[in-house]
Amino acid sequence: MKDKLVTLIGGGGFLGRYVAQALLGAGARVRVAQRDPREAWYLKPLGGLGQTQFVAADITRPDTLARAVAGSDAVVNLVGSFTGDLLRVHVDGPQALAKAAQAAGVEALVHISAIGADAEGESYYARTKGEGEAAVREAFSAATILRPSTVFGPEDKFINMFAGMIAKLPMVPVLKPDTRFQPVFAGDVGDAVAAVVRTPGAFAGRTFELGGPDVFTMMQLNEWIARAIGRQPSFVRVPDALGGVLAAVPFVPVSPDQWKLLQKDTVVAAGAEGLSALGITPTPLASVAPGWLVRYQRQGRFARPTAA
Repeated sequence: MKDKLVTLIGGGGFLGRYVAQALLGAGARVRVAQRDPREAWYLKPLGGLGQTQFVAADITRPDTLARAVAGSDAVVNLVGSFTGDLLRVHVDGPQALAKAAQAAGVEALVHISAIGADAEGESYYARTKGEGEAAVREAFSAATILRPSTVFGPEDKFINMFAGMIAKLPMVPVLKPDTRFQPVFAGDVGDAVAAVVRTPGAFAGRTFELGGPDVFTMMQLNEWIARAIGRQPSFVRVPDALGGVLAAVPFVPVSPDQWKLLQKDTVVAAGAEGLSALGITPTPLASVAPGWLVRYQRQGRFARPTAA
């Protein structure tokens, strides 16, 4: 990939840093397109002199996209949200980006979606993600779609959210305790993007579902985190009838639409192509999470090792 120019739309976010690191490590030049490029300047030290560049762009403003993708060999869409105008963020924006990439003669387009994306889904998030995939494929038929499960890493808002609750509360309520997850390491998703960009012809027009090596129920995940940070709270299984009511209350971490998402497992579908098809061995949660979860232990890094 030496000297290939890869544009990351929304590259300054949580997942963007891992995608950028994988691409820069492989020798590519990376252009980070962000509404406020200053938010992504922390990526500069990851590359060599002249290997990174930054441009102002907004996926909800099609007029900013042509300039962002001009001259690119590959484009990666990393933009996603659980709040705001999801139709613009997940459907209209990606469609405009795909058209801009097609017009610019971009060789490869990688679109980050999500496991559970379904144009007929009950959740608005799932529906817009599914509609977005269709819109991208219509405009750029050779696009590669990556559907990660819940992504974890030191900066995530999933594992860290639960760890923060477990560290503070003597009794932790668990919504949908039997719903299953297959968390995937952010670094593996970054490597997946790099694999597609490296040989785009091999993966053009295909969809991959990215999950880690372990499957947890919501209750098992909370219990694992508690062991990892040396805490022993009481876990309370919240009945569905009450969970739906709680999700409708302001300031609760789960929104009504996320409550709908929790009704289904977030695991790789049977027969779906995954990380192994991209030549990547998935990273277990236990091999990386304790290194950053240590801050939730009572004595932080000075605590005795836990048995996660």
